[in-house]
Amino acid sequence: MSRAEFISTKRTIRRHQLRELVPLADTTIYEMEQRGDFPQRFYLTSRCVVWDLAEVEAWLESRRQASRSKALKRAPDPDVRLRKNRPVRQSVRTS
Repeated sequence: MSRAEFISTKRTIRRHQLRELVPLADTTIYEMEQRGDFPQRFYLTSRCVVWDLAEVEAWLESRRQASRSKALKRAPDPDVRLRKNRPVRQSVRTS
C-alpha cells in the first residue's frame, strides 16, 4: 500500500459522530481517556477535536469480546435497604 493510499484510508470523527457510536457521557469518555481505557482524542486545530475512527472501532470490538467472555466486571447491585427516598418496608411475618 502506498503512502497516499494509507493516508486516504485514515478517517477521523468529531464529537457528535463519536456520540453516535459510543453511548457514553462526555465526562465518562474524558475520564476513560485519562486512565488510558479509551482512544485518545487529538486536535486538528485549536478548536477542532477528533478521534481516529479505526481506534474507536477497535475499542468497541474489544469491549464486545470482553463482554461476551465475561471478562468485564459488572457493577454490584445496589442495596435497596440503604435508600433514603422510598425506603423498603420491612415485611412482618406472623407464623
